Amino acid sequence: MKIIKRIGLILLVVLIIAQFFGPQKNVGDTSSLELFYADTHPSENVELILKNACLDCHSDNTRYPWYNNITPVNYWLDEHVKDGVKHLNLSKWDDYSDKKKDHKLDELIEMVEEKEMPLDSYTWIHDEAKLTEAQIEDVTAWAKTVRLKYIFLKDAE
Repeated sequence: MKIIKRIGLILLVVLIIAQFFGPQKNVGDTSSLELFYADTHPSENVELILKNACLDCHSDNTRYPWYNNITPVNYWLDEHVKDGVKHLNLSKWDDYSDKKKDHKLDELIEMVEEKEMPLDSYTWIHDEAKLTEAQIEDVTAWAKTVRLKYIFLKDAE
């Protein structure tokens, strides 16, 4: 019984010490999205959907919940954000070529239509990120319209 108490005490001390450490937060300026918005012209409705369902993981400005202050949860969230911006970073939209923008929008359409995005693990906590059929239609219709611009520009290259 003594060994179990010692192991428990050691684990508790390690957990307490771990609370003083954490990954660097993905907190930037929301103005980094201005080029994306200017280039793609989302409606107010689509912009709100993007804010509620996409931008925490797909931009340089994540809104962190209170539980991000708990280790090891903060590391788990950090991995999700890093993976999200690796696949699509709307704050870096201007860095993408027209061909890549077209491809990213095509992926966005596919992921949203297949209900693979936003992730279930995100919508469990962020109820506002659960997309209705109407919201899915709004986002995909907007993305398909924007894609026409990049398809034309890509073909002109």
